[in-house]
Amino acid sequence: MPFVTGRSLECAPNRTSSVQWMSAGGKGEHVAGDFSQVLLALGVFAGAVVSGFSGFAFSAVAGAVLLHVLPPSEAVPLMMVCSVLVQGTSLVSLRRQIEWRAGAPLVAGGLLGLPPALYVLLHADPTLFRMGFGIFLAAYASYMLLRPAVRYFRNARGPWYEVVVGFAGGLVGGMTAMPGAVPTIWCDLRGLPKDRQRGVVQPYITAMQIAALAVLALRHGLPEALPGHVLFALVPLAAGTLAGLVLFGRVSEGLFRRVLLSVLLVSGVIYVI
Repeated sequence: MPFVTGRSLECAPNRTSSVQWMSAGGKGEHVAGDFSQVLLALGVFAGAVVSGFSGFAFSAVAGAVLLHVLPPSEAVPLMMVCSVLVQGTSLVSLRRQIEWRAGAPLVAGGLLGLPPALYVLLHADPTLFRMGFGIFLAAYASYMLLRPAVRYFRNARGPWYEVVVGFAGGLVGGMTAMPGAVPTIWCDLRGLPKDRQRGVVQPYITAMQIAALAVLALRHGLPEALPGHVLFALVPLAAGTLAGLVLFGRVSEGLFRRVLLSVLLVSGVIYVI
């Protein structure tokens, strides 16, 4: 989910409407009103399916579509709200698997990682970092897809490990809009089963999304068009989240891991290109 709080939102004034954006061509193309609504619904649905299944990467999927339909000042808050709703639904649906105590050190570390990430966003260009992280994600996922699961850190236990991983996730997430990537990789390296992965990572991602949305609202405010966009997105968002959660409950551990790594691979490629 976007932790975009500085430069990317400053590029587009908050008062720019979606109609003006589409008339101007957005990213170089004119998108008709009716077709833009179809694209918005499809983008939200696809992001919700992936996030409902894997627990993260809503913005990596939905943003590839929404940023062609809406200006960044409207697309980013919409993706944030939608991601929080997906995460909240997943928390309720998977409440029996949620490990609140195990996730608390992750959340604490993640919140500590946000300030330095925001400093970089406001005082430097994080583009090179994002590209480097994208290359790392793609390389890691490709390597792990080509070899069987190995528990490199199966004996690494204790709250300080989680605090460090959470801090890294908050730092990376603040600059790449993907706070769940680092904890997900950590769980994969520990060889945790899918239920434990979601139980530990889900509260962390939810907390990071809420923190990001709060920072955005305080620094830039929220666009007037947001309530209308959210209402329009509710149906595809609910349908996609439900589909993702159903798939999560039905797939095997091996298939879940392969899909998870594939999501990391595609997300990494998106950051690079």
